[in-house]
Amino acid sequence: MAFQWKDLKFTHTEANLIPADDKVNVDYNSFLKNFGEEGNLIVIATKDKKLFTPEIYKKWSELMHQIKSDKEIELVITVDNLQKLTKNDSSQTFELKPLVDQSKTLDENYLKQIKSELFNKMPFYEGLLFNKKSGAIRSAVYLDKKIVNTIARKEYVLHNLIPKLNKFKDETGIELHTSGMPYIRTLNAKTIVDEIGIFIGAALLITSLIFFFFFRSFRATLISLVIVIIGVMWSFGIIALMGYEITVLTALVPTLVIVIGIPNCIFFINKYHQEYQKHANKAKALQRVITKTGTATLMTNLTTAFGFATFIATNNTLLSEFGVVTSINIIAIYLLCLIIIPIFFSYIPAPIPRHLGHLEREYLTSFMNWIVRTVKFNRVGVYVTSVILLVFGIIGIYEIRISGSIIEDMPKKSAFFDDIRFFEKEFDGVMPLEIMIDTKKKNGAMKLTNLRRMEDLEETITDIPELSKPLSIVNVAKSFNQAYYNGNPDFYTLPSPNEEFALLPYIKNSLKNSKDNQLKSYISDDGSVARITTFIKDENGEKMKSIETQLRNKINKIFPSPKYEVIITGKSLVFQKGTKYLLDNLLSSLLFAFLITAGLVAIMFRSFKMVLVSIIPNLLPLLMTAGLMGFLGIPLKPSTILVFGIAFGMSVDDTLRFLAQYRLELSRNDWKIKKSVFATFDDAGISMFYTSIVLFFGFSVFMLSSFGGTIALGGLVALTLFFGMLSNLVLLPSLVLTLNKTLANEQELKTPIIDILEHTDEELDELEKKNN
Repeated sequence: MAFQWKDLKFTHTEANLIPADDKVNVDYNSFLKNFGEEGNLIVIATKDKKLFTPEIYKKWSELMHQIKSDKEIELVITVDNLQKLTKNDSSQTFELKPLVDQSKTLDENYLKQIKSELFNKMPFYEGLLFNKKSGAIRSAVYLDKKIVNTIARKEYVLHNLIPKLNKFKDETGIELHTSGMPYIRTLNAKTIVDEIGIFIGAALLITSLIFFFFFRSFRATLISLVIVIIGVMWSFGIIALMGYEITVLTALVPTLVIVIGIPNCIFFINKYHQEYQKHANKAKALQRVITKTGTATLMTNLTTAFGFATFIATNNTLLSEFGVVTSINIIAIYLLCLIIIPIFFSYIPAPIPRHLGHLEREYLTSFMNWIVRTVKFNRVGVYVTSVILLVFGIIGIYEIRISGSIIEDMPKKSAFFDDIRFFEKEFDGVMPLEIMIDTKKKNGAMKLTNLRRMEDLEETITDIPELSKPLSIVNVAKSFNQAYYNGNPDFYTLPSPNEEFALLPYIKNSLKNSKDNQLKSYISDDGSVARITTFIKDENGEKMKSIETQLRNKINKIFPSPKYEVIITGKSLVFQKGTKYLLDNLLSSLLFAFLITAGLVAIMFRSFKMVLVSIIPNLLPLLMTAGLMGFLGIPLKPSTILVFGIAFGMSVDDTLRFLAQYRLELSRNDWKIKKSVFATFDDAGISMFYTSIVLFFGFSVFMLSSFGGTIALGGLVALTLFFGMLSNLVLLPSLVLTLNKTLANEQELKTPIIDILEHTDEELDELEKKNN
């Protein structure tokens, strides 16, 4: 598996949470086909007034020239190379001439004049290159679209662009702010990669310390660490073998292997110690670990694997890959534990009293005694508390908000996150929202009537406070009209019908002869399709639905179908739609998990009532977690949606272990209900407590992350599993005792299809006689 690591690849695209054939993706791909990759813009800005002083301006100019000379760069728009439109009547074109005379840039008064001209006479660039109110200046750097989704983008940003920006800052002392989707995605991905090692190291350290605290055995701790380390190596190898990339989700798999693998080790070693304490026969104890605990642990690992496998049914590539890889690795780590632990303990000396002391430790017996007393004497209190918590959860669910934010899960303490907020404040955001208008006629987008329709739509966009000033062919046409009147900003308007005849040849000739003009990217080659680009502040992602409704209502009025076809798309909209898609599928995936669990319980117990008893204690912790999310203001988003499937798949393990042991105790104790329930605590209770503690602290490791989503995922799963442990140790036996007359009916509990119980040899003989 280690040899497969050479084929590991890290994702260079952001997560697309929607199926490829969904209309949202079809529309987005249609946009990309017409205009190419939209997310190739990097912006560099400063508010420092010293920028327009000769020395600093020279350094700024050199920086932009160096960036422009890089082969990875398609275009740089900055004050230093800014062009202004001038009219050429002889050729009936508008020509681009430099705004800045480089020979005069050592004159500070000249630079102030340039700044004044930019701010007062070039309205086209307002909101694009400068903020007139605050004085912020920025440059637009367009990456080559071919490298945006490749490793070349990462190499350029990390090893070329950032060093140049740092050098400028060191030489001038001017603070630069950098953002844009390529920049954000690169630093975000780097943080993900950096954290993989932190998660694995922290998970190994915490789980091994807890393990040693429980068992007080260096050998047992060592073999458990060896097993999970091999499991981690396998997890990376499996990802590479399957041709998957390391994404924000698959990066969690190695740590999950540790968190799930250690509880497996606990169950096997704890059972070995229990058996050895009974009869001091090492070979017999190891045989029962394999034949009985091995089968029981297989079923519980299967339920965990099925919990993760529910993500495969979402019809989403990112989640499906996560579900596939995690499910395979759960079974793989189970097999490692099943095979290696008995072999290892067969070679080393038998456990000594110090190793077995954990079975009778005072804090553990005190906790279990409290559980037993609560179940025995206060079941009414248990049910009242459960109902209160249920009501709490349901009320909290109504308080949950849905997040449409792309950057909410990004590291909030990082410099690039602060830069995102800077651009949201100064330039109304960096998350693009695109509108594509198909006039279905050649050069239809350049007709004055359609330009006026687009201008009408842009006025609606401007009136929406969450959106930035739009940029489109309308702005280009207004600039042409301004140039026609010798640069007078009062004429930065669309031409009147009388002016259209004179201007149209100029516009056509200018666009035709300016193949490298970036502004041409706002109209298709045949002139039939136009593009309007605006930006939205990320914090307004939750308002995307109402914003889209406002735009769609206006579009339907001014661009009636089927004469026009208008698509609203862009990365911000695709992400918001992806979040909604996940939410729509959350209920179905959880229902699928419930059905699988119910099926496994039905196969094992052949009892419908057992199915109900197994589901209820695991449903309550999920509702409590959802309620806490509502009251604590934790939104539903891709990362937190995963909590419910993961937590349910792992929490139900304790339920199956308890019920399996309970069924065994019934047969041992002549179907005496109370005696069987409390005997179940003696055998299964300790392992349930140990594994729940390991899982709680294991998932808490993810809270070390700088990503809000990973922190929420780790914290919420840990909390849900803690609730699940209490629910399975308190509510589950209470339900069993309350429903004892039916659940304990010997005819009801028929011989299971799959027997996962740890019978003694004498019990197996007795059961065989009964069956005969």
